[in-house]
Amino acid sequence: MSLPSEKLPRPMSDASENPDFENKLAELEALVSKLEQGDLSLEDSLVAYESGVRLTRECQSMLDKAQLRIEMAAAASTDDQTP
Repeated sequence: MSLPSEKLPRPMSDASENPDFENKLAELEALVSKLEQGDLSLEDSLVAYESGVRLTRECQSMLDKAQLRIEMAAAASTDDQTP
């Protein structure tokens, strides 16, 4: 029986990662949706765009850190298997 993702244990993280990746991505998707609707004023569109750029950079940074952790774990696993 598999557990829903919200029930899985989460690794310890520092406060700078809150809100987590999924929340930031959801916020970014909501901004994109608002922009695509075309109902925002120019100023509101610019504010949403700037927020979207910030969220995109934050998400990319989190993904880069996750990739580094995976690479480090894979390297450690390889080192452990060396005779």
